[in-house]
Amino acid sequence: MTDIVHLNGKFLPIEEAYVPVLDRGFIFGDGVYEVIPVYSKQPFRMTEHLRRLQYSLDKVGIRNPHSEAEWAQLLAEIVSRNKGDDQSVYLQVTRGVAKRDHAFPKDIRPTVFMMSNPLVTPSAAAVDAGVACITAEDYRWLNCDIKSVSLLGNCMLRQRSAEVGATETILFRNGKLTEASSSNVFVVKDGVLLCPPKDHLILPGITYDVVVEIARSREFQLEVRAVSEAEVRSANEIWVTSSTKEVLAVTTLDGKPVGDGRPGMLFRRMHALYQEFKREQMRPAA
Repeated sequence: MTDIVHLNGKFLPIEEAYVPVLDRGFIFGDGVYEVIPVYSKQPFRMTEHLRRLQYSLDKVGIRNPHSEAEWAQLLAEIVSRNKGDDQSVYLQVTRGVAKRDHAFPKDIRPTVFMMSNPLVTPSAAAVDAGVACITAEDYRWLNCDIKSVSLLGNCMLRQRSAEVGATETILFRNGKLTEASSSNVFVVKDGVLLCPPKDHLILPGITYDVVVEIARSREFQLEVRAVSEAEVRSANEIWVTSSTKEVLAVTTLDGKPVGDGRPGMLFRRMHALYQEFKREQMRPAA
């Protein structure tokens, strides 16, 4: 079965989807995106994802081409046209097609692209054993709160971990934890769950929000504050979170064990609670 994508109002096979070479997403990386996990054909936290999309569009001055109801209809359609109950929907809005000029053109139509792939979450083995990560200095731009398609810095940082067989690159800026190349990061230190505040230096993750909500509702000791590099390196537990990673334990950092080198007790509790949340919110009753 051919993958069906959506491009500027049309559903068509991915092999037939093309954009002009002067699209500003191609020329400048001038666009924003979202990745929305779908469980049992239901988009996960769709309203929150679309709210973040609107935030990114507003920050870069691109007109939102659709209302929330129209986006919801498009999401339902792309999911129905592709295989599997659990999918990962990627949607992208660029400023559109115009003569190459750094200044924003006026009155052009945004380009809208959507595709869906099978949702691949961490394997049972990865959850049970944890994963390896490395660290690097965060040299990206200062608007990481915008979910921009301009991801070259993130890709370069992720490539560092890929080259050594690690899952992620955890980032520090001026001695403080920001995030990872494609994930948010949580730290457990002396029984307290720590996470950096949502500001311009990290992406405001939807999964980050869910983990914070669960932690507060289940009475974890939680502190949302600046987290030092020293606290990360001496942490009892480190987690990475994202729409596809969900919640995943880091058991090796720069070749050294995190804690005792195994997923910790708080991780196992949070992972179980996250799966419970998914079942309650996203899985239909049998």
